[in-house]
Amino acid sequence: MHQLQSCQSVRRTTAQPVTPVKKAYSTADELRTVEEGDGDFFEKLIAIQQKQENMQHHDYTQHLGDLSESLPPQATGHKDKLEIPHGELLLLCENVLYTVIHRTGVPSTTHITDQDEMLRYLRKVFRLDENEFEAVMHRVKEAKVPSWTLKVIVVEARNLLAKDANGFSDPYCMLGITMGQTTRETEEKKERKFSFRKKKDRMEKKSSLREVLPAKYIQATDVKSSTLNPVWNESYMFDLDDLHSDQLHLDIWDHDDEVSVVEACKNLNQISGLKGMGRYFKQIVKSARTNGAMGSQEENDDFLGCLDIPISDIPVGGINDWFKLEPRKSSSRVQGDCHLILTLIMSQRDTELCKRMCGMRIHELLLRQLLEIEHSDFQDDQNSWSGKLSKHAVTILAHHAMQFDLSFLQKAAVEWQAYSKHHQLHFMDSAFLLQLLEELDQMFHPGVLTKDQEEFLSDSFVLFIDYNWELLQRMKQVFPFNCPTALRQLELMLRCLSKIYSMEAFNVVCPLHNQLHVEIVAIVKKFIFDWYKKMCDTFKPNLKSGLTKQMRLVQLVDAVCTELHKDRENYNQIFVSVLKIDYFSITYQQLEKLVADDILTLMEELGTTMEQERSRMTQEMGETLFELYLSLKELKRFKEYLQLKDSQLLALTNFHDWFQMSINKWLQIVYEKSCERITRAVSVDQFEPVDTLSKHSSSAVDVVTCFTQIKSFWLQLAWPDPMGAFVFVTKITDDICNAAVMYSEKVRQKADSQKKITQQLCIALNNIQHVHSYTWNLPKELDWQGVEASMEQLCGLEGKQQVQRALGTQLQSIDAGMQRQSNYMINQLVEKMVTDLRKYIQHISLSPDSIQPDEAVCPLMKFLDDNLIILSEWLVMENLRKILSALWTLLLDLITEALAINTGMSTEFYERFHFTLEALVVFFHAEGQGLPLDSLQNDKYKALKEELRLNKCSTQELVEYSYQAKIRQQKSTDPGLYGMLCIKCHYDAAESKLCIEVLHATNLIALDANGLSDPFVIIKLAPLHFFPGSKSQQTQVKNKTLHPIFDELFIFTVTQEQCSNNTACVHFTVMDHDWLSTNDFAGEAVLQLQEVPGFNKPAIAGGIKNVSPVFLKLTHPEPSVMKPIMKMLEGRAADREAQDFVKMMKELEVSPD
Repeated sequence: MHQLQSCQSVRRTTAQPVTPVKKAYSTADELRTVEEGDGDFFEKLIAIQQKQENMQHHDYTQHLGDLSESLPPQATGHKDKLEIPHGELLLLCENVLYTVIHRTGVPSTTHITDQDEMLRYLRKVFRLDENEFEAVMHRVKEAKVPSWTLKVIVVEARNLLAKDANGFSDPYCMLGITMGQTTRETEEKKERKFSFRKKKDRMEKKSSLREVLPAKYIQATDVKSSTLNPVWNESYMFDLDDLHSDQLHLDIWDHDDEVSVVEACKNLNQISGLKGMGRYFKQIVKSARTNGAMGSQEENDDFLGCLDIPISDIPVGGINDWFKLEPRKSSSRVQGDCHLILTLIMSQRDTELCKRMCGMRIHELLLRQLLEIEHSDFQDDQNSWSGKLSKHAVTILAHHAMQFDLSFLQKAAVEWQAYSKHHQLHFMDSAFLLQLLEELDQMFHPGVLTKDQEEFLSDSFVLFIDYNWELLQRMKQVFPFNCPTALRQLELMLRCLSKIYSMEAFNVVCPLHNQLHVEIVAIVKKFIFDWYKKMCDTFKPNLKSGLTKQMRLVQLVDAVCTELHKDRENYNQIFVSVLKIDYFSITYQQLEKLVADDILTLMEELGTTMEQERSRMTQEMGETLFELYLSLKELKRFKEYLQLKDSQLLALTNFHDWFQMSINKWLQIVYEKSCERITRAVSVDQFEPVDTLSKHSSSAVDVVTCFTQIKSFWLQLAWPDPMGAFVFVTKITDDICNAAVMYSEKVRQKADSQKKITQQLCIALNNIQHVHSYTWNLPKELDWQGVEASMEQLCGLEGKQQVQRALGTQLQSIDAGMQRQSNYMINQLVEKMVTDLRKYIQHISLSPDSIQPDEAVCPLMKFLDDNLIILSEWLVMENLRKILSALWTLLLDLITEALAINTGMSTEFYERFHFTLEALVVFFHAEGQGLPLDSLQNDKYKALKEELRLNKCSTQELVEYSYQAKIRQQKSTDPGLYGMLCIKCHYDAAESKLCIEVLHATNLIALDANGLSDPFVIIKLAPLHFFPGSKSQQTQVKNKTLHPIFDELFIFTVTQEQCSNNTACVHFTVMDHDWLSTNDFAGEAVLQLQEVPGFNKPAIAGGIKNVSPVFLKLTHPEPSVMKPIMKMLEGRAADREAQDFVKMMKELEVSPD
């Protein structure tokens, strides 16, 4: 058994040859050179077919190399527009140094704060020597110090305090710049907030008016009526004197009087001259003081909260945040928040570049210059740079944008202009450019940018689009199909173009432009035409013979197919997904028309030549035309990827008609060569395995190879005409059937000389199985279903049935023929073992009871092991399982036969056969390498095993087993089909009395002709050997009812020891009383004594009167359980206890039959 398992543990597979693919297609003359001198028709056709398969399965996605070698920079025609002149670069350096020297604002945690470090970085950016840099730095230090302005946008407020009777307020804001305080004054203000409106008595106590009147001028927002969540969105500008000490102060008031401070503040900005402004401001403050002195109940405007924001706390990027309102003093009650946007702006810059161009243009030049150094410092692939900047660049750009007050839209436009121009000189990741376009599109609003800014944006779009047109004209070189990175960049480039043409900004700044679809299609068509002419020149034949022209035309068609493969699998997906442009359809329609014109010219010349010379087609010419046919078929196959409207009336639609005359000759040669190969293969076959991994010999390999070649030939042919396809596939199928049956007969005849189970006999059987397995797939391999569908479409249901009859008959014939040969050999193998197997089964039967079971079964297992070791080693699993299955069935029959002959034997007799059966299961299963367990443990096995198990049991064990089955049946959840019995049961341990009260029964089955029954109940304790001497008792008969009421009490004397077994039970049998014949069985029920109160369950006070009724379903004995038991007991004629139980069961109409 161990040897069988070891042999089966090795999974044997047939090694398949692997053909390396060097390129997508092979030229015709190269194939001729490879096969020259072979002279084998099959091999030449296989080489042609292999070329087509290589084209279809060639990997067009293998890595090509670094993308940097294939992506060129911008053409020199635009270089002057993209590079920054040196003089302008020096002015830009001066401007940036001015920005860094005079920077202000709280830096971000990601910014560089060390000025010397930033200056070193800028020197690197502008590539200046020390003297040049110092000269620029000197000019910056000599320039005037800039002025600063605070830009404030009062956005909104929320959750303000309600001051009016209607539960709302009428809020407005007053804001201005206050001068900074001394340290002492700052400490005094911890409990006291500044307000533009202070009470008069507090102002008079001050030695200085610095806190009261610090503002250069005051601004006020509009009043928002009846709201606690006002929205203003009003912008104000404040000149700053001291960035370190100035503060922004803001009050929010509830407007109550008709003319209040808010109107005065609005008029303040209309005062011209410093003296007038001061005088008017004093009037405002005086009014505020007067109102403040009148008391809180008489105030016109109620205070809602205030804010103090130091200018020195404003970060570089500004503030856009909510601020919590604060009270004027700790006892004041305010609530709510105010949303402000604060930005510091440099209002006056003393640099030369600012006089020449706007801040947005300067910012673009700065960013472009920074990109030069940032891109060059990128460590990885330069073409994959995503535009991420260093901390130095981010810091400088943030200060520069803040000082020029660039809006989000302006910064987005500048970033697009700078990065897109840099991309044209130094290729980078286009995904970042697409992201910039999306951000620009989201922020753009017409009329926001100035005319000059729109012109700059327009120029950037035009430059970028022209650059992409140039790349598309060289798409195959710039974006090679087998470079995934390049294809990704192509997709991103097209997405950028699609995004630009869909942007509102592009349509505003570039209103006169063609549609993107028109531009793309024109470029693609020109590119494809130029490529085809180049290929024609490449494959132009040196000689003008007809065969040479055919070969060169094959090369051209193959080159076109290869190009279409690339286009469909790579480029088309990109164009369709991005632009909804069917790039493949455009390419295919143009190339297909060009190829068809050249093919038609060739075929006309060939037909004219053959007609004039009256020559027959040579085999070499036929092979070349077959190759050309396959190439054209491959080209036509691309038609299925076209849209329906584009696939009509193509030039190659009926090209197969040109090759009709060659097919019959090819098929005849195929069949003749097949028969010759099969005969030669069997004659030289010695039934030795072809290699260490195979279990069939060379002839099977030759036959399957031959059939595979025929199948491949037919599939490659793919004849489109339904009727012609039916004729051809019928002949091909008939040829394969005849050849396969012929092979199996020849193999069987050659194997008949083997008289014993040998390796050669196993391999011969495997050969038939190997070829037969191949023929099972013929319907699928030859596409019978497709032929049926075509004939049904052409001729209706009759055409389909004609195909089914013809081809179905052929398949049945080949299956029957090969099964006949295979089954014959299997039966011969099994028959060689029958005599010995019967002898070893008889040996087990006659073995004395004194020996161990393994000793008795040992000769049988050794015989099986010796004989099956050869089978397991050399048979394929399919054949091995067939033989094992036949042997298993034979062994079960032999053991059953032995048990039938030997009845009433000893327990040891049945133990030996039980051991034998289990040993055979292990042997034939072989740890999963043999027959599956569900196949071994079939119904015949289960019946035999059960018979052996029961035969081993004593009579009492069989009786107990029958009652255990009744208990399980009673406890099952199956519905009762024979009615219910209601009883009470209680055990009195003191008196050893079991009290049983039969109350009533319901829904009994009708056993009399009147549709009723005369029921009574028999009560007994079971099994009887647990209760020797116990007599059964019964109730009175209740006439003509299916729902009898008994109410009778029965008492049995039993001990607890007698009831301790789980099988001990009370057996209730419901019978129908008949006066003239034997009583009829109506149903039975059992109750385990362990469940009766007083045994394992606590006794109930008051005895049986207080016991709850129990409902027992009535059942009939299960035949599957009782019949085997009755059969065993009936066979024990000398056992009185067995015969008594059989008699009792027969009284209940339980027959052993």
